[in-house]
Amino acid sequence: MESALIGSFISAMATVFGAVPLLFVKTLSEKWKDILIAFTAGIMVSASTFGLMPQSLQEGGIIPLTVGLLLGIVVLDLIEKNIPHIDVENQSRIRSFDSSSLLVIIALFLHNIPEGLSTGFSYASQNVGLGPMVAISIGAQNMPEGLILAVFLINSRVSRFKAFMIVFITGMMELVSAVVGYFAASYIEFLIGYGLAFAAGAMMFIVYKELIPESHGHGYERPSTYSFIIGLLIMVYISYAFA
Repeated sequence: MESALIGSFISAMATVFGAVPLLFVKTLSEKWKDILIAFTAGIMVSASTFGLMPQSLQEGGIIPLTVGLLLGIVVLDLIEKNIPHIDVENQSRIRSFDSSSLLVIIALFLHNIPEGLSTGFSYASQNVGLGPMVAISIGAQNMPEGLILAVFLINSRVSRFKAFMIVFITGMMELVSAVVGYFAASYIEFLIGYGLAFAAGAMMFIVYKELIPESHGHGYERPSTYSFIIGLLIMVYISYAFA
């Protein structure tokens, strides 16, 4: 339980770490943004393909893998369809913290729930190395997300201190949901196979719906592709180290 809490906390706080660069740099070039996003995508694909899905198959079988995977995709799809998505490039015109800004923050809260559950389910697995592996992959995805949220809030005329506090609170929602996922899977063991597959489906949806298209939309497809492969390989090495 202690390792699950520590790993989930670090993964959740990666959202805050992602906002830290805003203290030192005002902007991030489109090229480096695409490279970092693609790197994150590679990490998440690797964690899903080589960690979550095989473990789900081992602990639950083909039916939990199929049901959980599809459920993860459908849940993330519904979230994407029904709540706003932060697009920093198109938010420069926002100059006040209004109801639409509040809606975006609520959206981030909802986004973090399945991510936290993914971490919790992974730590409840019989594979002791899977939890850290998923925590690292979710944390890598949280860092650019934290930066994007901080930029959005500052563009909405929120002070830097308040922006960081809001980012911190959204990260804590992920920690809470991770604890819920861990205890749910620990006490209802048949949920583990479904939960791991759910996590894989949610992560794959984020990668193919958001991260890859976003990293290939500004003319830097080639460096982004290399960055994706590097991220994938690094996560393979990490999973090997935790095996």
